[in-house]
Amino acid sequence: MEAVYLAIPLAPLFGALVAGLFGSKIGKVGAHSAAILGVFVAFALSVWVFVRMVFQGMPSYEGDVYTWMVAGDYHFAIGFLIDRLTVLMMVVVTFVSLMVHIYTIGYMGHDETLWPDDSQVRSTTYQRFFSYIALFTFSMLMLVMANNLLQLFFGWEAVGLVSYLLIGFYMNRESAIYANLKAFLVNRVGDFGFLLGIAAIYAYTGTLNYHEIFAQAPKLATATISIFPGTEWSLPTVIAILLFIGAMGKSAQVPLHVWLPDSMEGPTPISALIHAATMVTAGIFMVTRMSPIYELSETALSVMLIIGSITAFFMGLIGIVQNDIKRVIAYSTLSQLGYMTAALGASAFAAGMFHLMTHAFFKALLFLAAGSVIMAMHHEQDIRKMGGLRKYMPITYWTSLIGSLALIGFPGFSGFFSKESIIGAVEASQIPGAHFAAVMLILGVFVTALYTFRLFFLVYHGEERMDAHTRAHLHESPKVVTVPLILLAIATVGAGGVAYPLLFGSFFGNSIYVAPQYDVLAVLGEHFHGLLSFTLHGLAQPPFWLALAGVAVAWDVTLYRSKLGLHVHSRLGWVRTVLEKGYGFDAFNDAVFAAGSRGLGRLLWRLGDALLIDGLVVNGTARLIGWTAARVRWVQTGYLYHYSFAMIIGVLVLLSWFVLR
Repeated sequence: MEAVYLAIPLAPLFGALVAGLFGSKIGKVGAHSAAILGVFVAFALSVWVFVRMVFQGMPSYEGDVYTWMVAGDYHFAIGFLIDRLTVLMMVVVTFVSLMVHIYTIGYMGHDETLWPDDSQVRSTTYQRFFSYIALFTFSMLMLVMANNLLQLFFGWEAVGLVSYLLIGFYMNRESAIYANLKAFLVNRVGDFGFLLGIAAIYAYTGTLNYHEIFAQAPKLATATISIFPGTEWSLPTVIAILLFIGAMGKSAQVPLHVWLPDSMEGPTPISALIHAATMVTAGIFMVTRMSPIYELSETALSVMLIIGSITAFFMGLIGIVQNDIKRVIAYSTLSQLGYMTAALGASAFAAGMFHLMTHAFFKALLFLAAGSVIMAMHHEQDIRKMGGLRKYMPITYWTSLIGSLALIGFPGFSGFFSKESIIGAVEASQIPGAHFAAVMLILGVFVTALYTFRLFFLVYHGEERMDAHTRAHLHESPKVVTVPLILLAIATVGAGGVAYPLLFGSFFGNSIYVAPQYDVLAVLGEHFHGLLSFTLHGLAQPPFWLALAGVAVAWDVTLYRSKLGLHVHSRLGWVRTVLEKGYGFDAFNDAVFAAGSRGLGRLLWRLGDALLIDGLVVNGTARLIGWTAARVRWVQTGYLYHYSFAMIIGVLVLLSWFVLR
């Protein structure tokens, strides 16, 4: 089995290397064939491992396959931990990635037309993109399959690197370069905390291996650390919060969320991959994997609850005022990541992972459907210039409807079961901040439905607002685009069927640890006896009716355009301004951190480079030598008797020194 586990991440890596190194020789077909074959092999093997482990009782695997470095008595190794948490992530990552790879054939088929004629990368842009997304898949698989924090950090940084390359894929656009630099810098802030957390774990346990760390968890429970003289902090709390800072960067939680909306500068397929199955889910997975540590700190759980709920509600509000089709979905991702984080804070790790899975399916579906619309609209992304696309693009329409209903948590769709379980878990939690979080999450349901169906109605219903040329050429996307949409729609609906065993059964086994006093899912499970019971209970709860209210308001504002909607819009113009500016996070970062860094750089240049190095060391040395030369040049008179006199004086001085000593 070890060979199979090794083949799963290496297959996409092989595809990435072939497409990247030999793309100019094998052409477009060769590049996408190699990349898709690699990801397909990874997906097929992941499904096989999943079936054997979940349905046939195959035990978990944990072992090292390669010793990377030896430092003293410690071996830093590359190894795999294949348990039920891992196999779930492997299947989700490889399936979504495979759909994105197939879809990319249609979406990026004529990408060279978007580049300047004199661009040096124009001829191989297609091959380069396939190389990047296959490498993205490899990096994420190495992250989720790791059995130690060192390898997890390798995958963590690798997905960050590839996301940097993909967000700035259109390197001829200044906005794309700004976006990928922004993503890189914000994630470095989170990664600094993550590294400190890993260092603290190693300092107190002497290992980076998961099982060895978790075995020492009882000892860590009572340990303290002195960060400032005279103060003692709980070691598990410090470690958990430091690790969570890393998750805040990768999974875009407030205030480290600012990079995610700008990641829309990359091509649509990578938006789907980043927002659905890779990158942003890394933080959620990491916290879940480290659940034995987080269960030792109620403070860390409370922090996650509050930050997650704030992200879920307030980032959703921004989605209401966005007009770019991809940015609306991007803010939806921020909001849904907040739901996942809140679930982790309530110790409902299984619910968080279930929502991660369902969200991966319907968010990839929504992004790829948006890409289908963008293709039909000749790369127009403003939803105010769309409308009435239902009759031109029926497959895109119905798949978008399925994704939208799943996103708002409509009964029967997978998103209903995952969101309902998160809200119920937070309501049942006794962790400080749980009541506040529950209110935020419930209100977030209304907001989600409002921005989701505002987008849906503006794009697919109502009057046609595009120009005559675009309207004349509107048609459904080719099968290479619509087939992945259909398969993702099936997964979006079908994933709800595994809700009960994932949430209330023993699916995850020992992969996730929940302390008995925090086990809110066990409390919820006492009241449900199957999916029908779950659904009927949800129909009587506020989230369902708030979702319907959000859809109704979206219809009123976008299609019916009642006087009430116009009145509210005119009275709350200042709120719209605040939301359009993203609560001022970007302005603050640009004014304080970006401008402050530039100011510090200028100060260091003036003091260090201009004054100290150039002025004092380089030019100062030259001036000192010049000044010294000017003072001693009078000695060189050119008269022989002056030199003889100087020699006689010198001899007398030397004789006097020898005599007197």
